[in-house]
Amino acid sequence: MATALFFVSAIAFVWQGAFFANSAAMAAPHGTLIAADLGDQVKGKTMEETGRSKNFVRDTKNQLERTAKNNAERVEDALGDDDNAITRKAKRDADRIVQRSEEDASRTQKAIDNTRSGVKGIVDNIKDALD
Repeated sequence: MATALFFVSAIAFVWQGAFFANSAAMAAPHGTLIAADLGDQVKGKTMEETGRSKNFVRDTKNQLERTAKNNAERVEDALGDDDNAITRKAKRDADRIVQRSEEDASRTQKAIDNTRSGVKGIVDNIKDALD
């Protein structure tokens, strides 16, 4: 009976030693530093990606505006005069496309900013919860 108790105690001691071999891993500051580092990485990646997305939206808007204006100029060149109803319609359409592209780009960039703010808020809340 004493031998069995001795072996169970030895196994428990070895088992406990395996779990507590790295006592630095149990200290609270290290865990929060890991969370802070991950949070900073998430924030950095979010800033990077939202910047790329906003640049993409701007580039798309500019390309759309150039195409609309070029198409209106081609219609004018093909028909020759400004008094033609088709030329005036092409110019109105180009102006409408430019206006809508500005509005759509503005709304899209605002949505990107809102998403970025939401992610940053969530990361801050998680970091605060771990502190």
